[in-house]
Amino acid sequence: MRPLGGRCSHFLFMKLVLASNNAGKLAELQQLFGPLGVQLVRQSELGVGEADEPFRTFVENALAKARHASAATGLPAVADDAGLCVDAFGGLPGVDTAYYATQFGYAKGDANNVRALLEQMQGVADRRAALVSTLVALRRHDDPEPLIAVGRVVGEITREPIGDQGFGFDPVMFLPAFGRTFAQLPPDVKNAHSHRGQAARAMVELMRERWALAGDRT
Repeated sequence: MRPLGGRCSHFLFMKLVLASNNAGKLAELQQLFGPLGVQLVRQSELGVGEADEPFRTFVENALAKARHASAATGLPAVADDAGLCVDAFGGLPGVDTAYYATQFGYAKGDANNVRALLEQMQGVADRRAALVSTLVALRRHDDPEPLIAVGRVVGEITREPIGDQGFGFDPVMFLPAFGRTFAQLPPDVKNAHSHRGQAARAMVELMRERWALAGDRT
């Protein structure tokens, strides 16, 4: 890495703690953050447990997770709070996406989340939904100027799972522009167009601008 010309090089980080234990998120974000030359490390690898997420918005929960991870490790941190917002449900499940299945008597997990969603949407004509990702990054736990980046992709909920790539609701999130679900797209194509990909690219630019992180700009 190298500092940008004329910028302060004090905040040149080689390692960021990811405030998540989700292996899928780590893999996606590590690839997307690659141009910065930083290493993402899951908080569980550093002995950090999950943070409380009591808020009703993605940005508040992401901020809480990033502060928790940074305070516990002393490292700069990045957190992602993402979810599915279904128009027919008034934007729900939103911040409750990860635990959606538990509302209907199923164990927590991607497959059960998909199952519960399809059951709840039986007979629903309006299939429009958005996958939303909010990333928050902190230089330290009490950083007064957190970086915030948001990505949003609109699609339609299918009537059955299609494809075997990705994770979460990828098998039922149909993208009209591709004529496929996220789970049918190769990882590089998904990352180029996903909600998390959008947020990560915006975050990379914010880090370059605000934190003087360099890297390949191509």
